[in-house]
Amino acid sequence: MQRKSLINIHLYLAAFFSPLVIITAISGGLYLMGEKGFTEEKEIYSGNISEYDFDAIDKENQVEQFLSKHNIKHNFEYIKGNSTSSYTRPTSRLHFLFKKENNKLVVVKRTPNFVATIIELHKGHGPRAFKTFQKIMAVGLLLILISGLILGLTSNLLRRKTLVISSAGLASFLFFVLF
Repeated sequence: MQRKSLINIHLYLAAFFSPLVIITAISGGLYLMGEKGFTEEKEIYSGNISEYDFDAIDKENQVEQFLSKHNIKHNFEYIKGNSTSSYTRPTSRLHFLFKKENNKLVVVKRTPNFVATIIELHKGHGPRAFKTFQKIMAVGLLLILISGLILGLTSNLLRRKTLVISSAGLASFLFFVLF
């Protein structure tokens, strides 16, 4: 592959994915600093536990029927949960929590703010289409990094700097992982 083509691939991928990478870095940094955003919660139902089977195989159908029966507007893709609680997903937008509480069924409407939304997206709790886009971005990011290393290593002016800096990065990673 010609150097000019590799530079263009590197540039186009970096330019296209940089907004998402920046948002991902910001959301990850906020999360690590303890700023996880806020999710407004409003209990919308408390009642008969028999209206929802937490161990059912077809939870999506149960949730659909429950929300329709109670005239609750909803838009979810799938359900995550266990024998005591279930969440409609994605949790990066309005979603519902179904939980067992004092032998009752409690349903909570949950609305994340912007920070909570980008953190949920970062954690892979967004819509399926966005999760697919994140996978494509991961491949794109790998190609950006590999093409950048190739460009640095194949340049007489940049080869030594590239080797020293990437070696320092690898050594830093190993240090923090091993110690």
